[in-house]
Amino acid sequence: MAEAQLSSTETALENQRVGGLQIRVAALCALVQICDGYDINSIGVTVPALTHAWNLPGPAFTQAFLWSSIGIMVGALSAGPIGDRVGRKPLLLVSLTIFGLASLLSAFAGSLLMLSILRFFTGMGIGGAFPGSATLTGDYAPQRLRATMIMATFTGAPLGGFLCGQLAGVLLATFGWPSVFVVGGVVPLLMVPVLALWLPESPRFLAARRNLSPHQSALLRRLDIMPGEAAAEGLDLAQGNPIKMLFGKGYALSTVLLWVIFFCSLMNLFLFGYWMPEVLHLMGMTPPEAARATSYRDLGAIFAVLYLGLLIDRSGPERALALHYAAGVVFIAMIALVAMPYLLLVLMIFFSGMTIIGSQTGANATCGKLYPARMRTSGLGWALGIGRLGGIAAPALGGYLLSLGVHPPHIFLSACGFALIAAIATALLGFRDRPERVRTTTMAT
Repeated sequence: MAEAQLSSTETALENQRVGGLQIRVAALCALVQICDGYDINSIGVTVPALTHAWNLPGPAFTQAFLWSSIGIMVGALSAGPIGDRVGRKPLLLVSLTIFGLASLLSAFAGSLLMLSILRFFTGMGIGGAFPGSATLTGDYAPQRLRATMIMATFTGAPLGGFLCGQLAGVLLATFGWPSVFVVGGVVPLLMVPVLALWLPESPRFLAARRNLSPHQSALLRRLDIMPGEAAAEGLDLAQGNPIKMLFGKGYALSTVLLWVIFFCSLMNLFLFGYWMPEVLHLMGMTPPEAARATSYRDLGAIFAVLYLGLLIDRSGPERALALHYAAGVVFIAMIALVAMPYLLLVLMIFFSGMTIIGSQTGANATCGKLYPARMRTSGLGWALGIGRLGGIAAPALGGYLLSLGVHPPHIFLSACGFALIAAIATALLGFRDRPERVRTTTMAT
């Protein structure tokens, strides 16, 4: 389908040069993702220690896992309309504050019920920060490198998970389980004033405003956009209901397939994220050892950014990402079925993270690439929100299988099927429509 003509403002944004401004935005958004990744994993790595501290069996913590995933779903579904209609920066500041405070208070939880309530609010903040940081990065990325830059930003999430596991290996043995949550709360709260000062709003939102500050006007000029009424003409901003747009002409098939991909992908991600530390603990590792071993899953995901984003930008997700999901089936099956020495097990955990979490990172980048700016936060936010239904099912499935007495590693066998479904759905993206861009009038800057 022929591409409609863009306004000069949109043309400048879609073809912007990558310089210091773009790198600063991507770096700050990556820091948000690091905090997100740390706090998602914090509950999983503390459960082996909490089972002893509170004298509870591992499956009892299914409750805390469930409310964490429900909170992430609520935050992600709410973030889309807020980010697309109000702005990306306010969404990020509020989200960081919510999950920073909730994580800090988790260190003082005295019961499973209180921990579960606080995990809901932690998850709600995380759910808002994920799509907000990704879409703001996409707004400061040219079309030709959008998937690569978004995926580079999302590398912060597995890096945060890796740091969580490594730090927990020290903190659990030295200061106990509350210290893991203290770190997860203090760091995001310290970042709030940093983002308030150094993180700019989306250039499209700035161009649509009147009475810009000198600093904001100078920022638009750096992007070859002259502030004023001309810049506001033809902006790709949401004018109607962003959720309805997801099923508009040219986007319905992509939306449905992305929701299937995200459901299966996040099902696997949270099954491993929540239950792997406890499974390794049941296999004989101490809580610190289980936390460190689990962290190599996130380390593997970081390596995926070295190639997967570029492959998606060049050949499309239906090829690169589909093969990546399919490769994950092999490594998941090895962990579930084969008894291995420690070093080989860690290597399989590393490769499962590279293919499964790495693929999820690639799926996030795919959303940022396939959806235009006017619905980008809603597209990613709702994909993450629907995917969180898988994140809700994952802890329940793992806890149920463990309560039945299933051999601990075998609870991961179901993940093979979900990875295969994700691969097939990703391949079917090749049949999506190529919608026209929003029609605009070319304006002189």
